[in-house]
Amino acid sequence: MGEKHVVRFEPVGIEIDVEEEQNVLRAAAEQGITLMHGCKEGQCAACKSFVLEGEDIELDKYSTFALPDFELDEGFTLLCRAHVYEDVTIELLNYDEEMIRSGLPIQSAVATVVSNENVTHDLRHLVLSLPRGEEFRFFPGQYVDIGIPGTAATRSFSMANTSAKESGQLEFVIKCYPGGMFSEFLDTRLAVGDVLDITGPFGVFTLRDSPAELVFVGGGAGMAPILSVLRSLAERDPLRKATFYYGARAKRDLCFEPELRSLEQQLPNFSYVPALSEPVEGEQWDGEVGFVTDVVRKHETDLRRTDAYVCGPPPMVEAAITVLSDLGAPEQRIFYDKFTTTGESETTPATGRAST
Repeated sequence: MGEKHVVRFEPVGIEIDVEEEQNVLRAAAEQGITLMHGCKEGQCAACKSFVLEGEDIELDKYSTFALPDFELDEGFTLLCRAHVYEDVTIELLNYDEEMIRSGLPIQSAVATVVSNENVTHDLRHLVLSLPRGEEFRFFPGQYVDIGIPGTAATRSFSMANTSAKESGQLEFVIKCYPGGMFSEFLDTRLAVGDVLDITGPFGVFTLRDSPAELVFVGGGAGMAPILSVLRSLAERDPLRKATFYYGARAKRDLCFEPELRSLEQQLPNFSYVPALSEPVEGEQWDGEVGFVTDVVRKHETDLRRTDAYVCGPPPMVEAAITVLSDLGAPEQRIFYDKFTTTGESETTPATGRAST
């Protein structure tokens, strides 16, 4: 165990002790402090902050798209990559006062595969069972890191269920990418009864305590955290007005349709609006056609009093944020999670968290 140093966060006035071997983000999480973050790997810039005092800081490998050299020279840093070797004061540029002190303790567990089934041609529904009597707490919308057996690698996946308290299970919707390390393992080797190491929870894509109307925009495996939040909404606040816009290429890319249509019946103020960008010619489809962001613009006019949640591939997320902002959604009330890919055979965007 290495030497510890004090990190003070402004303007919130919170201090934590950080060991030299830890990055600042991980140390904060272990002490119940939820700082804004995304990938945890120096690629998304969600945890970018500014160093007010202190110079002896070293960064693990990161993307210069997330932290350009000129910003590093000016004093910016990435909390998920930063190791401190003296007491420092850091200004948080992106933080949520409602979330910052609400963190759940990070846990590790060994979970058993209950099922691993296709829900579309490239999305898997993975269900894991926790050891009997072991509690694993998380907020709907959060994610865990899952270890890939035989390697030191992990991948991050959002839970689709709301709690493991009663079921003892964690549920995921995972996209299989060609060449993805976890994708190949999930597709060809992972079987019922196998065990996986999990660590978490992480993430801030969680439902805020607010009376505002809700707009959800999702695509691909972004279904998982949004489904978790919607299920939570059904349990906790069924009268809150909410609309879920989900973008897919064709009908074969839609999933959880019966449950989402059932939620429309259960929740008097909830609407589910799927949109197909490339519907198959001749295939019956009476729903929306086009990019999901265009469909949002078509249906919505004034989002000034709306909380918006966006999750999916980075291009969709970025386009959705632009549309939502154009429609008046306050910047601080647009919550998003970007899913990206990793691996030598894949592009590695500068934003988001790894999910292959």
